[in-house]
Amino acid sequence: MVSKNKIKSAFFSAFPNTIPILAGFLFLGIAYGIYMNQSGFKFYYPMFMSFIIFAGSVEFATVSWLLGSFDSVNIFFLTLMINARHLFYGLSMLEKYNIPGWKKLYLIYGMCDESFSINTTVDVPKDIDKDWFMFFVTMLNQIYWVAGATIGGIFGSFIPFDTKGIEFVMTALFVVIFLENWLKEKDHSASVIGLFISFICLTVFKGTNFIIPSMIIIITVLTLLRGRLEKHE
Repeated sequence: MVSKNKIKSAFFSAFPNTIPILAGFLFLGIAYGIYMNQSGFKFYYPMFMSFIIFAGSVEFATVSWLLGSFDSVNIFFLTLMINARHLFYGLSMLEKYNIPGWKKLYLIYGMCDESFSINTTVDVPKDIDKDWFMFFVTMLNQIYWVAGATIGGIFGSFIPFDTKGIEFVMTALFVVIFLENWLKEKDHSASVIGLFISFICLTVFKGTNFIIPSMIIIITVLTLLRGRLEKHE
């Protein structure tokens, strides 16, 4: 059993890594809450949706689904398509998430792009419990998102806000995470491979269609080259 001091140390080790996410999630979450408010929904809609769904793209799309005619089959497949990347996240996290108890269930439920990025790239200090570190990264990121959505939902009617172009916040957030990881890496091979494959897939498949093929190829290539890459670390 992990001591309270170990758990506390894991929290304080995880928190600094989530600060960039805090800024992005609060801003984007508030924008989502305002969007829901201005669409006619009470504050508890974005609050509970951000907690239960916890998938930003789907939550934004849900607004139009709730306002239009409800087609459960179409919504199911659209949601599956939007979040298909999580299948590959899960496959790549099989080893890291191979932990006993309830934390594993929450880590699976609470996985998002940003938590995945941190938990796969951060070199956790040896004296820090990795399971609790990943738990707190995931929990903190969800708290930021729920808090932002709730604040936006409550104060949305009092804040004039233009949501045009707001989706670029997530792109900027990923750029920051990537650059931070690049600076920490001793060997940039994996990052270069990922960039190269993504560029080729973007050229071939165009638009957002490149995401799933690039993930499949990146995971396959990095799995095949895992032994060589680990030798260079």
